Amino acid sequence: MTRVVFMDVWASAVQDEVRRAAPRPFELTFASSYLAEHQRTLVRQADVIVPGFAAVDAALVEGARSLRLVHKWGIGIDRIDLDALRRRGIALAITAGANAAPVAELAVALMLAVYRRIPYVNRAMREGLWPNPEMRETCHQIAGKTVGLVGFGQIGRMVARRLCGFDARIVYVDPTRADADTEARLQAHPLTLSELLGHSDIVSLHLPLTAQTEKLINAAAIAAMKDGAVLINTARGGLVDESAVCDALRSGKLRGAGLDAFDPEPPAADNPLLSLDQVVVTPHAGGGVFDNVGPVARHVFGNIERLLRGEALPAADMVIA
Repeated sequence: MTRVVFMDVWASAVQDEVRRAAPRPFELTFASSYLAEHQRTLVRQADVIVPGFAAVDAALVEGARSLRLVHKWGIGIDRIDLDALRRRGIALAITAGANAAPVAELAVALMLAVYRRIPYVNRAMREGLWPNPEMRETCHQIAGKTVGLVGFGQIGRMVARRLCGFDARIVYVDPTRADADTEARLQAHPLTLSELLGHSDIVSLHLPLTAQTEKLINAAAIAAMKDGAVLINTARGGLVDESAVCDALRSGKLRGAGLDAFDPEPPAADNPLLSLDQVVVTPHAGGGVFDNVGPVARHVFGNIERLLRGEALPAADMVIA
């Protein structure tokens, strides 16, 4: 029987949903801890491992002697040792597009939460205050604003699609320009990164963490942004120089930030970003919605079935064949 290990720590209801999605009686095992020894013991006899947040390092790969496939729950592979997989001839796949819709929804939700100061006013009202006059003075609408999408893959395009209904102007930067039909349908205009930073009221990050993108939003990039701009990050914490962002928020250069990703994760309790009212934070949970568990699990199981049948996996999913 094929042994599949899910490396993330999930609630029992999520585990049950994954089990219901299995098309055959796979031997499913779920992690109860992220501790390295537990993870390495768990995967030792696995045929397939499914990491989400969990890291896949060289020691874990070397210890998993039956391993044939690493299948990412999501798309980010920056916590997976690709060289270790290549040395062992182990395939790597992602669930391309599977989390795009919920991540896009969270990005827009963070824009609204920052602009309308929802966490702050919710807390103020529960403390007996009535911040109505303050809201009129300090809150803003998305309508009429320019939203710059740094990265225009599936998530970026879904954000653009959702923002069309907000009457925002969409600009984007991506190594590969979208086709004319996509640009017209999403009313999205390509710019260089420097142009995007200088024109955008909201800058939203939707790109992978690589050596080229690490600390992309640093002090110099922030200096190039509009005064009073908002930063949204639902991608990877390493894309952002958190110290520079904190300085810009305190000085007023940035109006606010909506952050679903940090470096490291979870952030330290004394991370100064957590103390600022103009920052809205979530725990890297863009794809973390219950009603998407089944579809993502079926995506993963479908690829495992293809592997067992000797069939090629979809090109969009394959990272290492």
